[in-house]
Amino acid sequence: MLLEYVLGGALVGAIVGATGVGGGSLMTPLLTLAFGLPAQIAVGTDLLFASITKFSGAAAHWRRGNIDWRLTGWLALGSVPAALATIGALHAWHPDPAQFATFVRPALAAALLLTAVSLVLRPRIQELGRRFVLRPGAPLTADAPIPVRPRPTVALGALIGVMVTLTSVGAGAIGVVALLFLYPTLSAKRLVAVDIAHAIPVTLVAGLGHVALGTVNWTVLVALLIGSVPAIALGALVADRLPERMLRVVLAVTLTLIGTRLVAV
Repeated sequence: MLLEYVLGGALVGAIVGATGVGGGSLMTPLLTLAFGLPAQIAVGTDLLFASITKFSGAAAHWRRGNIDWRLTGWLALGSVPAALATIGALHAWHPDPAQFATFVRPALAAALLLTAVSLVLRPRIQELGRRFVLRPGAPLTADAPIPVRPRPTVALGALIGVMVTLTSVGAGAIGVVALLFLYPTLSAKRLVAVDIAHAIPVTLVAGLGHVALGTVNWTVLVALLIGSVPAIALGALVADRLPERMLRVVLAVTLTLIGTRLVAV
């Protein structure tokens, strides 16, 4: 059985390395639907898995100077308190596995469908952001300076904090697309860098909260990491040779099917 977790981690790691998204969106459904783990164990284990695997990506972007620490800080100002508050609510409620699954499955399905939509409509959402955010005559070049917008950025962070803590989904594709709308002239590499850097504290805080709740399977976590770490590097190596638009469409269709399946279960 451990070999299956290693292979599952390798599959998700390769997709993440090639596309930059799909970690929580694929790992939690894989653990629940394919491996039969209880929903709260899948979420808690995936959160720690995400926080660990994103360290190397964040370090690489930091060395290249891609991370905008202002945006990362404002996002974390919303997401970390929201994650702590959500963990507190779960601790007070302390649902049994059946209750948690009944609550989380629809939320996870909604998060997956929203992620699928965001993957397909990413260019249009960026264009809408340019229309609403930029002043007439403002430059449209990548990384043209835009002042930080604290209130919507903190609000976005809070939404991500709640979603991630409950479902482990939201810090990837959804966060990137929302940032595209708020900061439409930032280059893709800087948006991804901010998203990865911000995902570390929120998934770590949420993951440690699930540790306190006893909803992390350490054996499964280690097996997933054994498979995913080399696979992420491999996926990154072949990323430039793969058609990004086709990959986004395929991933969106996959997430839609998984979300529909979660609702039907």
